[in-house]
Amino acid sequence: MVKQRIVVGAHYGLRDWIAQRATAVWMVIYSLIFGVAALMLPEFSYEAWSGMFSGGLFKFFTFLFFLALFYHAWIGVRDIWMDYIKPTGVRLALHLVTLFLLVGYAGWVAQILWRL
Repeated sequence: MVKQRIVVGAHYGLRDWIAQRATAVWMVIYSLIFGVAALMLPEFSYEAWSGMFSGGLFKFFTFLFFLALFYHAWIGVRDIWMDYIKPTGVRLALHLVTLFLLVGYAGWVAQILWRL
């Protein structure tokens, strides 16, 4: 008799692996662009930094960077909770706290970027 393996979990697997790599690539590309733009500033003052973020495209790319960062973090932290926290209620609570924090951080970033 062949024992059948019991399948548990959400099986995100390859999709999340690719998503984490894609977000990491975007974060590296943005970091390089940001580094070059920051080094090209005439001076390191509030006015110069504010001017760098005054363009809508730079704000949008910065917001995409943070969304990629938060999604990257969500995948990683979610996997940690799923691997190491066995009680379902505690794991669900940690998932919700993590999700609410990351969504709140995204809102905070949007507020900061479009307040300048």
